[in-house]
Amino acid sequence: MKVLELQSISKKFGKFRINNINLVVGKKYFVLLGPTGAGKSVLLEIIAGLLTPDRGKIRLNDVDITLTPPEKRKIGFVPQDYALFPHLSVFKNIEYGLRIKGVKDTDMVVKLSEKLGIKHLLDRKTTNLSGGEKQRVALARALIIQPELILLDEPFSAVDLRTKEMLMNELKRVHAEFDVPVIHVTHSFIEATMLADRVAVMMNGEIVEEGAVKDLFTKARSKEVADFVGVKNLFKNLLNLLE
Repeated sequence: MKVLELQSISKKFGKFRINNINLVVGKKYFVLLGPTGAGKSVLLEIIAGLLTPDRGKIRLNDVDITLTPPEKRKIGFVPQDYALFPHLSVFKNIEYGLRIKGVKDTDMVVKLSEKLGIKHLLDRKTTNLSGGEKQRVALARALIIQPELILLDEPFSAVDLRTKEMLMNELKRVHAEFDVPVIHVTHSFIEATMLADRVAVMMNGEIVEEGAVKDLFTKARSKEVADFVGVKNLFKNLLNLLE
């Protein structure tokens, strides 16, 4: 089932350019993988509506949202720094997505925070939270609007390895329980391997390869991608060619 479709998306920033991105994302967990500076976060901000493409169209569940304001896109966005309001409580941060839509639903905030294991934090300020707790609050704020798509920009960049492992399991559970499609941006092979059903590799502003995660890490079609995902995969590819 097609959820998101990007059609010839391009955006220029000085000498850097997001170039002719064509991508289809379904209900499965989708990872956008690539090195730092590849343009992954820029593409995510275009999907979220924070940036407008110079060219191309964005369709969400067959509706053209290219020029739709961010708050009307039915997309939950968790930026890399979580973008929580330090002067507000956890409750108010989660509730924010509802308030900008003119909705007040205390029970919904409480129930969602309980599902994510942060109900006990609702009265605390976000400045006093750990990285893992902040990530859960940001995820709750994204989910509270009942989005048709969730965008995660390097969600584990501010947490330690132990917390990262725990949160990866949490994201698997959330994806299954809430039945919401996810696009997860990362430079980490581990995250892609552990989480993705499908993965696209982005380099220098372009999608250079896309497919099932197991194929990417064992049968990369280009030397550029093979070099990025690891030398072992390049050796496997050479062996496959010789057989």
